[in-house]
Amino acid sequence: MSAQTLAGWRVGVTADRRADDQLDLLRRKGAEVLHGPTMRIVPLSDDARLASVTRELLADPPAVVVATTGQGFRGWLEVASDWGLGDALHAMLGSATLLARGPKARGAIRGAGLREAWSADETESSPEVLAHLLDEGVDGRRIAVQLHGDPMTDFLAALRSAGADVVTVAVYRWEPPPDLPAVDTLLDAIVAREVDTVTFTSAPAVEGLVHRAEGRGMREEVLAALRSGEVLACCVGPVTAAPLERLGVVGIAPERFRLGAMVKRLEEHAAVLARP
Repeated sequence: MSAQTLAGWRVGVTADRRADDQLDLLRRKGAEVLHGPTMRIVPLSDDARLASVTRELLADPPAVVVATTGQGFRGWLEVASDWGLGDALHAMLGSATLLARGPKARGAIRGAGLREAWSADETESSPEVLAHLLDEGVDGRRIAVQLHGDPMTDFLAALRSAGADVVTVAVYRWEPPPDLPAVDTLLDAIVAREVDTVTFTSAPAVEGLVHRAEGRGMREEVLAALRSGEVLACCVGPVTAAPLERLGVVGIAPERFRLGAMVKRLEEHAAVLARP
């Protein structure tokens, strides 16, 4: 595709992490961008809850550990080392059956000198992981699930209904937006249809946008713009799209969870609209 495939497109960007990469890529494609990060990722080194859960798992090891993101899996090992628990966590993970939700999580597992028993490479999705677990049987098994932002409510409920003892490991913590005026500018642009699309690269980014809209008394106006398709929701993958779909917003997403793939999917959509 040509370098200016998104010329004339106005794109709202909600990302905090890797925002500069996305902004630069969109601008190179010719898009005009409006950045309003709707949440902020904070360090985990002082996260008492994660430290407590880690010690709980070391005392009563799980049979299965599900790694959902590469960044989260690496971050867990790194902060465990800061707490003096790195070797113990590495040994515990090495004795468990490790499942990866796609290549990035698999790469983090192998990068730590561990080996996955199985990876959801076909769809890189939580439903594929869930289907594998249920096929293998989870009744009576202790399963640790590394969360990735989305609370994975249905996934966890299905495991528990099937008899699993589930422990969640929340390796990301999110805080309110660092720049509320920037978010408010983005919200106003969505309602006024002054952006053509809004990109989301994490489920918490969706939740942060909706939460701020609700606080300003414009939740339904924002959702109406996104539901109408006049402002297109463009997500990095199905996991990120899930909270939008629960709100009745149907957008576009690539098959692979990649920033470049998301932008390419937007380019393809723009090309279809440009056809006579």
